[in-house]
Amino acid sequence: MARRQCIAANWKMHGSIAAVQHYLEALIDRVADDGPEVVLCPPYTMIPAAALIASGSAVAIGAQSCHWEEKGAFTGEIAPSMLLELGASFAIVGHSERRQYFCETDATAAARARAAQRAGLTVIYCLGETLTEREHGDTFAVLERQSAVLAGLDPARLRVAYEPVWAIGTGRNASPEQAQEAHAFLRLRLVALLGEGAAATIPILYGGSVKPDNAGAILTQRDVDGALVGGASLDAASFWAIIQAAPARARE
Repeated sequence: MARRQCIAANWKMHGSIAAVQHYLEALIDRVADDGPEVVLCPPYTMIPAAALIASGSAVAIGAQSCHWEEKGAFTGEIAPSMLLELGASFAIVGHSERRQYFCETDATAAARARAAQRAGLTVIYCLGETLTEREHGDTFAVLERQSAVLAGLDPARLRVAYEPVWAIGTGRNASPEQAQEAHAFLRLRLVALLGEGAAATIPILYGGSVKPDNAGAILTQRDVDGALVGGASLDAASFWAIIQAAPARARE
């Protein structure tokens, strides 16, 4: 089974409707159906405009989180079905910033992921170790714990994103070899959790400060199947350069 490369843009709390329009107008005609899967995840308020502009193109639109319930007294939250109604087809779940700033846990991230898939969204599930955990030699233990929830998810609607938290916005970068080592471990975990056939189809994205100048070395690693891009994705030219750095062919 082949794994298509996936390059996803996480705009975090940046942008505007005008910015989305200019960005997609510069991007959508370049993205081909037979190239890497491309996903743009802007803030919630920009999803309808992004979905409208991207309609009929090869660019998919996603959200940066979602709730685990379909409705209820959850002020400030948004249900997966609401995101579908806005035009989203993806949802990022368990991002390190959600874990750090908004008390996301493995349990709540798992609940959000299951709810997103039930609604028909494809999940980009994030996991990764902090600097302290890496320095203590706990990287694999953390990845083993955080990946346990993947056993209950549908492989067809799942992308996994490895985020070395210590390499996000710190000026420190994981080497291509470090990225490959973590991705290879996660590939074995997917085999153990979901079986070899299912594991072979799930792209594992790298999400540690990917930029045009380091994307090529990272994306050509054997078990790196794409990237979850933060700051560098805010500029259409930079994001396109990262897309171009991805191998054109799906991996076996």
